[in-house]
Amino acid sequence: MEGFHALFFLINLLHMISTAPCAATAGIKHAASDRAALLSFKSLVNDNPFGVLSSWTNGSFHYCRWRGVSCGRRHQDRVTALDLKSLGLAGSISPSIANLTFIQRIELSDNKLDGRIPEELGSLRRLRYLNLSVNSLHGTIPFSLGAIPATLGNLAQLQYLDLQFNSFTGSIPGSLGNLSSLLFLSLDYNKLLGAMPPTFGSLLSLKTLEIQYNSLTGTIPSTLVNLSSLNWLSLRGNSLHGEIPHFAELPFLSYLNCAINYLSGSIPNSLGRLSSLEYLILRMNNLTGEIPSSLYNLSSLKALELAYNQLEGTLPSNIGNALPNLQLLCMSSNQLRGRIPASLSNASELNHLELSLNAFHGTIPPTLGALKSLLRLELATNRLEARKPSDWSFITALTNCTSLYVLDLKNNLLQGMMPKSLLNLSTNLNTLGLANNQISGIIPTEIEKFVNLIYLDMSINNFRGTIPVDISHLWQLQYLDLSTNTLSGEIPSSLGNLTRMDKLYLSNNKLEGAIPPILSNMLMLELLNLSNNRLSGSIPKEALSVSSLASFLDLSHNLLNDSIPSEVGNLINIRELDLSNNRLSGEIPENIGKCTILEILHLENNLFQGYIPSSLSNLRGLKDIDLSKNFYSGQIPAFLDELPDLQYLNLSFNSFEGRVPMKGVFKNASKVSLIGNPKLCGGIPELHLPKCTSDAFAAKHHSDYKLKVIVIPIGGAILCLIIITGLLRIHQLIKKSQRKLLSGFSLRNRHMKISYDELFKATNGFSSDNLIGTGSFGSVYKAAMNYENADIVAVKVLNLQQHGAFRSFMSECEALRSIRHRNLVKILTSCSSLDHHGNDFKALVFEYMPNGSLEEWLHSNACQNRPFRSLSLIQRLNIAIDIASALEYLHHEGSVPIVHCDLKPSNVLLDNEMTAHLGDFGLAKFLRQPPDESSERSSTGTAGIKGSIGYVPPGSAMCTALEFFCWRCLLE
Repeated sequence: MEGFHALFFLINLLHMISTAPCAATAGIKHAASDRAALLSFKSLVNDNPFGVLSSWTNGSFHYCRWRGVSCGRRHQDRVTALDLKSLGLAGSISPSIANLTFIQRIELSDNKLDGRIPEELGSLRRLRYLNLSVNSLHGTIPFSLGAIPATLGNLAQLQYLDLQFNSFTGSIPGSLGNLSSLLFLSLDYNKLLGAMPPTFGSLLSLKTLEIQYNSLTGTIPSTLVNLSSLNWLSLRGNSLHGEIPHFAELPFLSYLNCAINYLSGSIPNSLGRLSSLEYLILRMNNLTGEIPSSLYNLSSLKALELAYNQLEGTLPSNIGNALPNLQLLCMSSNQLRGRIPASLSNASELNHLELSLNAFHGTIPPTLGALKSLLRLELATNRLEARKPSDWSFITALTNCTSLYVLDLKNNLLQGMMPKSLLNLSTNLNTLGLANNQISGIIPTEIEKFVNLIYLDMSINNFRGTIPVDISHLWQLQYLDLSTNTLSGEIPSSLGNLTRMDKLYLSNNKLEGAIPPILSNMLMLELLNLSNNRLSGSIPKEALSVSSLASFLDLSHNLLNDSIPSEVGNLINIRELDLSNNRLSGEIPENIGKCTILEILHLENNLFQGYIPSSLSNLRGLKDIDLSKNFYSGQIPAFLDELPDLQYLNLSFNSFEGRVPMKGVFKNASKVSLIGNPKLCGGIPELHLPKCTSDAFAAKHHSDYKLKVIVIPIGGAILCLIIITGLLRIHQLIKKSQRKLLSGFSLRNRHMKISYDELFKATNGFSSDNLIGTGSFGSVYKAAMNYENADIVAVKVLNLQQHGAFRSFMSECEALRSIRHRNLVKILTSCSSLDHHGNDFKALVFEYMPNGSLEEWLHSNACQNRPFRSLSLIQRLNIAIDIASALEYLHHEGSVPIVHCDLKPSNVLLDNEMTAHLGDFGLAKFLRQPPDESSERSSTGTAGIKGSIGYVPPGSAMCTALEFFCWRCLLE
């Protein structure tokens, strides 16, 4: 036996001796191959900022000791790992890397590599880890990465594949579903298209699947329910549609994120069976129906984000008990109703509570103060109330939340004095929103303690007194809105210390005095609105030196005088400049031509004179110019018809003379207003201007008498024929243009149009809860949306099925386009679109009047569900004066005399300060129109009776005196 073992040993020894030279030869060959592959990789790296590849040379030490290279223990000369993460390498990936046949790990993330992934990588059968994330790689993902040839089983051992933060395009190869060993797959932040491959359902070992922020379409494959090992699924930020699959059989799933897609239908009830689920994020989709009660059985849930959908129903009263581990509850912008559950205080770890843009009502529960970890409390745009001092107790309770940094209570029904306990809130507060409530009192100087405030909005309330000087201590403030209150006094010069200010709104108050020049210290200011105050003096040149102003500068409706400083040319980034309705004089500075980004220029109703400067021709992006009601003279500059984007031009009531251009904006009479310039001539027939005389013909008449004797008779006959033909043609064009006016009227819009979807969402689907009132031709809704500094607007929706509604819409558009007065309801924009059923939809968006109509105040007993309200003698006198002022303007001061024709209490609306505004111009009449135009543009209703049924105003006789008689009866 011992002899046998000795023989066996001898045979093996002889075999090893005989094969040793062959093995050595093979080892040398493989070593040379690996070295060559690494040097080839280096040759395609064109930027090596940290010099990490400087040691990669033929003459240096062994390549297994090169930076980032690892070799195996068993096969000591074979490269098994390449780790060059975060070294700033730029260039492309060499296909020769596929010659590293023993490599198991490739880590090249967070570099600047570009180009394509070499298809040859698919031959690395030992590869387990591939991370090429955070580079600039592009092209499609190679098919070979997912293909598994039967002979070699390419990448059969791959467990980790990370390609996120690149620029890959095309569709995801379905062959990735063959990587049966894959545990982690991330394709986030690329430009991938098409549908998700159903073959992903074969990745039974997969634990993490991330395909966020691409452009995937189609539905979520139902085969994903087979991924029984899946722990993390994120498909956020694509264009996926259809319903959410029933993921009930994924016992280990703890994170599900399908936010920012187009998913529809209801939330599957089966999601309530995902016992390990901790994060459910479905925000910004089109989900409908009620939130399934089964979700409240997921006691392990830490985050529930369902915001920006169309979900209905209420929150269960025991939600805090059912979800005790909840840290984030985000339900904003849905159609939820009911009260805010007091039991939320039992979710002691809750730090984000976001319920804005719903229909929650009642008081805010003081129990929220028990949430000591609370960071964000967002309850804006609901119907939450505080009608008596005790209803404000939640503020005192919130003083226990010492980490609170966001408190947003905008657009609710909070009334009365602001509680002093507000000043005891966390000094970490960086966002405080109290806008559009009915809060009164003064702004306390102690507000200076909130030194971390970045955003402060107290607009549309009843705050009075002066702006505290100490508000300047809020040195981090970037957004300050105190507009639409009754603040008085001067603008504190200390505001200039707020050097981080980005947006400053002080409009619609009673501020007086000069504009502080020190505001120029706000070097980051993008928007400044001081309109509708009583500011006086000249515009400080320093205020026009803030080149950062990029959104708009609005100083309109003040008492400013003197000329525009030439420093206006420093506003090189400004898009809108409104200095209208002041007492400014002089000429437009030539330097305004440096404001090359300017889109909207409003200088109307001032004392400007002289010519329109030629430098305006540099402003190629101008869309809206209003220079009306000034003293400009000379000819209309030819360059105005060459501005490519100009959509509206108002030069009315000046002293322009000469020929009107016929190109550009002048081709459309609805986009240009020239009335009140009696010396203008020519232009398109729709402008109804006199023809211009021919200077050339007159010169020839004086130069050659003999020729005149011959030419005059013949020319006279031809001229008579031309005039007769021209008059007939003009008559036809007038009638044609009038018909077009009714069918295709283009309402002037200072700002962007509002879509049907925006109005639908802002009114909760035109819910009856938002219905303000109804009329003969439509309904008026309250809409929650941020438009032109207004968080709440009124939307008048026309019932186009009602006979005469469309003509009423056109009449109201025509009237409101021509007028502007503080006692007329301000139109913000319009909507002419199709609804969700493909029907025509037309609506007007007005400034919201929170105190309703005069009808509600005079006859409050007849109004159901409204508290009794009455008007004092002073209020009645003020309302009468306001309406008289509006009628005086309509009858005598406007561009064309207008008779309202429907003057009644329900058409008189009252704002926060009980200032009266006249609205509803659907039956308005223009006086002194050409006969054909008057007949074409007449208001709706019969020829004999105008006005509302049951209320026939004397103004229907088109007599201004009788309309004033109607005014005398208005308050009875």
